[in-house]
This record gives sequence, C-alpha cells and structure tokens, in this order.
Amino acid sequence: MCARTAAIADIAQKEAERAASASDDPNKTRGTLKDWEIIADNLSKAGWSWGCVSAVDSEGRTIWIADAHRGDGNRFVVQADEKLTAFLELERAVCIHLLSEQC
Repeated sequence: MCARTAAIADIAQKEAERAASASDDPNKTRGTLKDWEIIADNLSKAGWSWGCVSAVDSEGRTIWIADAHRGDGNRFVVQADEKLTAFLELERAVCIHLLSEQC
C-alpha cells in the first residue's frame, strides 16, 4: 500500500469513527460549534473559501450543496441529503486532493 492509499484509508477511518459517534441530530454540537462549523472553520484556516446552500430537488426533497475553492483554481462542489454530510464530503474531497498533490 503506497503512502497516499494509506493516508486516504486513514481519512476514511476517521470519518467513519466520527459518523459512528454522531447522534441522530445532524447539528450535533461540541461546545458552541456545530460539526459542520468546525469543518468550515478548518477549511477557512487552510485558505479555502466555502459556501453552502439548501435547495429542493425535482422530487421535493431538500438537498444541501457545499463548495470550497481557493485562488489556485481548485474548486470542489458536493451535494448531500444533510448539511453535515455535505461538509464531510467536502472535507473528504479537499483532503484527497491535497494528498494526491503530495504523491
């Protein structure tokens, strides 16, 4: 297993552990910050600009769309059924990109 594969596996394991420890409340709090806010703060600290919107799809379901971008032209957009899931997917996409740059 190369270092990149091991790092991605480590990220996946951490996400699974975080998801397993989360309650049914998608806005679970740690102190005064919600989980998605922690991820958003981490993205900002790493130099990423981010945004999030909710919309209703053609079947009447609420979907969440989150994006992150930075000045070097990299941009990631994800869609999920829950806000926290959207931010977890966004964090994952950014991490995988950063890891692939290192290999």
